[in-house]
Amino acid sequence: RRQPRKPGENEEDKMSDSDSKLGLSGFPEDALAEHQFYEHPLVKRYATKEMSFIWSPAKKFSTWRKLWLALATAEKELGLDISEEQLKEMSDHIYDIDFEYAEEKEKEFRHDVMGHVHAFGKVAPKAMSIIHLGATSCYVGDNTDLIQIRDSLLLLKRKLLQVLSILKSFALKYKQLPCLGFTHYQPAQLTTVGKRCTLWMQDLLLDLERVDREIQDLPMRGVKGTTGTQASFLDLFDGDHEKVKQLNSRVCELMDFKKAIPVSGQTYTRKIDYHVMSLLSGIAQSAYKMCGDIRLLANLKEVEEPFAKTQIGSSAMAYKRNPMRSERVCSLARYVISLPASAAHTHANQWFERTLDDSAIRRVILPEGFLAVDVILTLLANIADGLHVWPNVINAHVMAELPFMATENILMACVKAGGDRQALHEAIRVHSMEAGHVVKAEGKPNDLMERIKNDVAFECIHSKLDSMINPIHFVGRAPEQVDDFVLEEIDPILAANLELLNIESADAVNV
Repeated sequence: RRQPRKPGENEEDKMSDSDSKLGLSGFPEDALAEHQFYEHPLVKRYATKEMSFIWSPAKKFSTWRKLWLALATAEKELGLDISEEQLKEMSDHIYDIDFEYAEEKEKEFRHDVMGHVHAFGKVAPKAMSIIHLGATSCYVGDNTDLIQIRDSLLLLKRKLLQVLSILKSFALKYKQLPCLGFTHYQPAQLTTVGKRCTLWMQDLLLDLERVDREIQDLPMRGVKGTTGTQASFLDLFDGDHEKVKQLNSRVCELMDFKKAIPVSGQTYTRKIDYHVMSLLSGIAQSAYKMCGDIRLLANLKEVEEPFAKTQIGSSAMAYKRNPMRSERVCSLARYVISLPASAAHTHANQWFERTLDDSAIRRVILPEGFLAVDVILTLLANIADGLHVWPNVINAHVMAELPFMATENILMACVKAGGDRQALHEAIRVHSMEAGHVVKAEGKPNDLMERIKNDVAFECIHSKLDSMINPIHFVGRAPEQVDDFVLEEIDPILAANLELLNIESADAVNV
């Protein structure tokens, strides 16, 4: 048998086949030195400054220090020997973080929290002895995660409101523009462009309600100790249970939480992460549905997303006008929709009071989930604000199908005028089959109305046939439903959040 070659035994192993075939000698070590590391597209290409900051090292590790300050403040208030000088030193150096020193200490201790304890103690030496007093790593780790989740939800709430406000204007503007409804992606009874928009809005409104509930219900982990029993704090306060309870409440208050989770192991239950990721998945689902509809409407040339003057749709086909922003939404949404499964498995696999196999995956899915949904909502606002509607195309599609839909109304009108229902029904059936054949076999327009106009059996309604097939008569209560939905569901939410609506986002869509 031929023995497998070891890497490096032949010159070909030192370069890729393509390099060899192109006469190249491989990638030079010093070439493009600043670009030899993977850059996450969510951050580099898509993410907004606001959401990126929330999940940044600056935010994370300065929050650790704030939590240490809150803990020391509450411990002093409850009688522990901590001085004002120590608290001031901590307060003065919240943002004075030597990341290189923290990394050195982490390598030394193989522990990220202790690395930052020592980095904080380096700039606040008088407070070093009381930093992290009684706490475990999850005091800063888990509580910071919950703060980042809360701040991220508040940002998403603002962006959901802004998207709803934009879509509201669109829905009202086009509430009376009839268009084909589709079931099974086959032409169905008419609706209106504005009414269809309210379907997108309703999904996003349900998402907003869930975001609101999550913000209101989200607890802080609080002060729980290594396995959730608060034993270390009970020791610090000489067995005074009431002071331990007060410590927990006071730290929550200082970090602007209304409550702490009632009980925990070492960590807060990862069920919360699952709920949060499910919420993000819900927003992604709504966005995918909306942008999927827009992509199909773009193919029909009825509605199109914004298209910049110098934008190129295809490098090969210069005429192309692709719905690339909607496609990007669907692409990112597909990823977010997949994340709750990871959170579910993480929660299910936590043994007893805690296992560390939750750590690495949470470092990935929590920030990525929020970063992606933030991008999605920014794109939705951009798309909704520039949607271009082509009424003449829409009307042409309506009139290609409406004659078939109008036949029942025509039949009833003729019967009321004294006609024979069965004979008229047969005449309509024959005309409909012949008109359908013309459309499908010959590629010509639907001529059913012309056939009826030329049939004396329908003479009693010839004079009013045009008015009988006015599309607006076939949309039911669609315009009124738009008005009711906006008045009863959307306006109260927007009015209650005017302050958030008036905040401008820090970023726009650039790619």
